[in-house]
Amino acid sequence: MRRTEGIKQGWYNGIKEWEDPSGSGIMTTILTLDKAGRVVLPKPLRDELELAAGDTLELESRGEQIMLRPVRGSAPLQKERGIWVYRTGRPLTAATTDQTLRQIREERDQKSRKAR
Repeated sequence: MRRTEGIKQGWYNGIKEWEDPSGSGIMTTILTLDKAGRVVLPKPLRDELELAAGDTLELESRGEQIMLRPVRGSAPLQKERGIWVYRTGRPLTAATTDQTLRQIREERDQKSRKAR
């Protein structure tokens, strides 16, 4: 069996990428620096790690190795699947949620009326 059998390969946006069909969770990719020193993380990796534009990464270098890690703070406001979510550590009551939504809608409607 050839080494490349069963492996998805291709060039996209200056990135040589392949996915390991064994599902080991390890992605090996060759990235190319642009003139400004930037690299593009492959979309499957960004999706898997739930990374989006503006997210912060921590860079660690040791000799010839570079490691990037998403910065996942304990801040109560975090982006989950593209939506900002405020985590308080305890569930909100339906009454609190209804009141908050009502207030947000009233503020939105007032701004809309002023803009006319």
